[in-house]
Amino acid sequence: MLFYTHPASLEHDTGPGHPERVERIRAITKAVDAAAIPGLVRREAPEASLDAIRRAHPEPYPSRIRAAIPSAGLAHLDPDTVVSPGSWKAALTAAGGAVAAVDAILAGEDLRAFCCTRPPGHHAEPARAMGFCLFDNVAVAALHARHVHGIERIAIVDFDVHHGNGTQAIFWSDPKTLFVSTHQWPLYPGTGRASETGGANNVLNVPLPPGTDGRAYRAAVEAQVLPRLEAFAPEFLFVSAGFDAHARDPLASFELVEEDFAWITSRLVEIAERHGGGRIVSVLEGGYDLEALAGSVVAHLRALARA
Repeated sequence: MLFYTHPASLEHDTGPGHPERVERIRAITKAVDAAAIPGLVRREAPEASLDAIRRAHPEPYPSRIRAAIPSAGLAHLDPDTVVSPGSWKAALTAAGGAVAAVDAILAGEDLRAFCCTRPPGHHAEPARAMGFCLFDNVAVAALHARHVHGIERIAIVDFDVHHGNGTQAIFWSDPKTLFVSTHQWPLYPGTGRASETGGANNVLNVPLPPGTDGRAYRAAVEAQVLPRLEAFAPEFLFVSAGFDAHARDPLASFELVEEDFAWITSRLVEIAERHGGGRIVSVLEGGYDLEALAGSVVAHLRALARA
């Protein structure tokens, strides 16, 4: 399994007290080093090209983001979304790692990849930064798979505790892309009702109440997510891997634990193996308790790495 990261992720400074902080990457990499997962191959994430970014975020949005990067200090794009002098390179390598993972997998170098980069991406809408996100990394990678490699049926599964409004917006009317999101409701960003089914009936939202534990979560996935994925039969599966549904996370109220993330990952691997040759690119999204985040990522990687 491939593991993409880049030092630029440590140069994206969000300021003191911000939950989406540099220490997230440090905690993950330390835990992954200690876990010694068999077959894990580290790679440095390259920068995404602007052409790749523009498939998900047409101009003038990318140029506006670049112009908003300060030469010193911090700048707020909204109350939650902060940029610093290192944020542009961090954003390009966050998207670029996911793009490179697609290329590597489709070149036959491996079956699965995890992108340990920041800023996260699933709240970034086509023309709007929000929710700590600048570019929608998983969307950029999925569109690269289609436009460069000719992949037709793409599924994106988002198990972050917050709804992936940006990814939903980008693929809203795309019949060849199935977007599936499990998330707490009500919660930021206020989208993701079950009635939001996409312009081509290509969106499945599974909103769940605060306090949802592993048993209830697994039941919802078994009843709704897995049958929809089986029926769609994706050629390539992408994961927006947020770990803020963990019971310890400070930004939400789900009660999942590491074993629940391993469970859903294993189910997604089975889907990918049946329909897409086992191909999965997973991209880090949320997760803000450092211990819970690190342990959950390791559980996710162990499940991804199983042949």
